[in-house]
Amino acid sequence: MLISLQIENFALVDQIDLEFGSGLNVLTGETGAGKSIILDALDAALGGKVSSRAIRTGAERALIEATFDLDPGLINWLAEQQIELVDDMALVCSREVVAGRGSVRSRSRVNGVLVNKQQMESLRDRLLEITAQGQTLQLGQPALQREWLDGFGGTPLMQQREHVGVAYQAHQQALQALEKRRQFEQQRLQQLDLFEYQAKELSAAQLTEADELEQLEQERQRLSHSVELQQQSYQAYQALYQNDSGASACADLLGKAESLLTDMLRYDPQLQPILEMVTEALAQVEEAGRQINTYGESLETDPERLQTVEARIIQLKQICRKYGPTLAEAIAHSQQVQRELEELSSGGQSLEVLEQTYAARQDELHQACARLTELRQKTARQLESLLIQELKPLAMDKVQFKVDIATTLPSATGADRIAFLFSPNPGEPLQPLAETASGGEMSRFLLALKACFSQIDAVGTMVFDEVDVGVSGRVTQAIAEKLHQLSHQHQVLCVTHQPIVAAMADSHFRVDKQVIDPAGAKKRGKAKLDSAEAQGDVRTVVRVMLLDGQQRREELAQIAGGKLDGKSDQEAMAFADSLLAQAANARKNAQSSSQSSGQSRQVQAKATKAAAKAKASTKSKTVAKPAS
Repeated sequence: MLISLQIENFALVDQIDLEFGSGLNVLTGETGAGKSIILDALDAALGGKVSSRAIRTGAERALIEATFDLDPGLINWLAEQQIELVDDMALVCSREVVAGRGSVRSRSRVNGVLVNKQQMESLRDRLLEITAQGQTLQLGQPALQREWLDGFGGTPLMQQREHVGVAYQAHQQALQALEKRRQFEQQRLQQLDLFEYQAKELSAAQLTEADELEQLEQERQRLSHSVELQQQSYQAYQALYQNDSGASACADLLGKAESLLTDMLRYDPQLQPILEMVTEALAQVEEAGRQINTYGESLETDPERLQTVEARIIQLKQICRKYGPTLAEAIAHSQQVQRELEELSSGGQSLEVLEQTYAARQDELHQACARLTELRQKTARQLESLLIQELKPLAMDKVQFKVDIATTLPSATGADRIAFLFSPNPGEPLQPLAETASGGEMSRFLLALKACFSQIDAVGTMVFDEVDVGVSGRVTQAIAEKLHQLSHQHQVLCVTHQPIVAAMADSHFRVDKQVIDPAGAKKRGKAKLDSAEAQGDVRTVVRVMLLDGQQRREELAQIAGGKLDGKSDQEAMAFADSLLAQAANARKNAQSSSQSSGQSRQVQAKATKAAAKAKASTKSKTVAKPAS
């Protein structure tokens, strides 16, 4: 239950401290007096959207603080969030809004602890529900109707819907994988053909060594010039080792030098190193001569080998042009082609496996949707029965209502298209709610729907912003009684322009605008106002007053009959008194009806218990008889 609401520098509010009671709390005032500002502030305190206009002109920040009493569920929530209890065992939700450059910054706290948006949304759902102006226009939206139906179904239905969401996501992933595989299957086959051709060509080339082309180039040079090499090697042999022309060969000259040095060594030992160098040179020249001779003798002209080498060179150069430019890069490409072939041929899931997976996920989704549909159908029958019961006291005793559930394509929210069908008049067919209901009927339908939810919802405070718009007379009285009925299980805050509704209030607040001087000392007169406006020192503020008995009479009289002449208007005051008396009588009748209903339930429970006991006794005797 909302205990108090403190507002500072919010919209037209400079400073307001409100204390609310249990039961039905009503806010009245002229159109534009600022009633909705109070509800906007409450919404902002619990994480609602705010803009720069939320901060009072001239102020740098706004502060809203809403205090609620605690119940076991809220205490557990605070423990889960590791937020300590305050000394007075209350729950304090505050929101600070600070103006920035073209934007606003805000911070939300619970019992002084900073909380994030998700935490505040979770807490808000436990504290209050706001039925704002314009929601009647949303009643015809299929998506919202589905949300209401699912919410009425409670935890089992919502859990199944989450299961459907998971199944749908898995189904979509399988579908995307299958479509992607189908989309690229043709490209895959084309690539497979290309890589198979390349692999065959590269395999036939038998690429092994990256320097094979260089080696073949050298071999071709040798084979192409074998005759020249034979002749030159023979000439080199003669120059080094043995010269047939009579000229001295290098080995002969070195031998002669070695002999001379050997003789000289007898007279001068210092020539020993020179002798050793000449001897070593002689040995190397002789060895070079023998090797060049062997090389020359081994050289043969081999036209067939030359042709083979040249063909191989042409082949490798073609391979390099296509897959190179170097032979090493062509070999690397050959290895990559083999890997691509393995992946395209056997890597990853086959199309058949993906189709099987998709079929399985589709079957799982259909089963989950079918189960969700069953729960929705069961919930729809319950909602239909309960909503009709709630609508009958609202001057709609002949109303017909049906939740139509039609099959549609599966989605994350199921395979059902939800439509609220409505017929307020006997003999008229059921039609979509938005097409057949008037504004007043929409208001009553919304109130009845909220009443249905109040029976399953643990929220402590229900807020209604002009839910009685578009109705009058007997219907207004029915709405007033319904709001009062709701206030037995929930604290109700209601903004209204209807004196009949206001008369049913347990706490009545009047909201109005006042023009004050900058210090807020006193309200100015009209003559003073014009002068002050010219000087720019006039401010408008919203004021809220909890009305006592006499003030309520005057407020009701003013709502019903307009501005009072002088201190009172006898007819309007008399009408206000009649409204208060009528409201008191309605509350008394409601209390008696509630007690009677409670006694009836007790009697029925006792009768049911007695019948069950008797049945059990009879059954016991029947079972015992064969044993006797």
